[in-house]
Amino acid sequence: MTVEADGITVTARRAVVAMSPAIAAKIHFTPGLPASRAQLAQRYPMGSIAKFVAVYDRPFWRDEGLTGQAVADSGAIDATFDNTPPDASRGVLMGFVNQSNMRRLDAASPDAVRAAGLDSFGKLFGEKAKSPVRTAFQRWDNEVWSGGGPVGVAPPGVLTDFGEALRAPCGPVHWAGTETSGHWTGYMDGAVRSGERVAKEVDAAL
Repeated sequence: MTVEADGITVTARRAVVAMSPAIAAKIHFTPGLPASRAQLAQRYPMGSIAKFVAVYDRPFWRDEGLTGQAVADSGAIDATFDNTPPDASRGVLMGFVNQSNMRRLDAASPDAVRAAGLDSFGKLFGEKAKSPVRTAFQRWDNEVWSGGGPVGVAPPGVLTDFGEALRAPCGPVHWAGTETSGHWTGYMDGAVRSGERVAKEVDAAL
């Protein structure tokens, strides 16, 4: 089996591919993959998401009895969480920019994304939320080897018709990654479970 991606070619007797179906489809396999696996990859896109983080001198929202967790039906950020460290040496709010909100900001400048994120935090937690010490954000949609996130999304009918190809080895190629987990798909827990499964699978094959 020969695999090629990003100009790198590797020949191996056995391989584990631990990435989303959509990104795994960027790899060129020789011989080619079975039709069921190739068709699965064509129908299993990544979600659209970014993570926006604002750091403050202190978790001021707790003074007002707020948890830092919120959901919103308007603005750039639709879900927030309190990421403050245990010692509360600083306050950290994290928000997710999802779906159509993310697609609207894919080509926006860093300043525009920052403004949109802080506007959302301000609506949810008040004016103090608009004046952080610093901010950071990650747009997974624009990463070549992520293509979105946090996980691949199977539209209706895909798993019914092609689900068996999600984990089934293709000759010497074995599939891991959070999408292949039977539990906690989309989370690190699911990724670890998939690694444990595929390790046993390869061991049995060898």
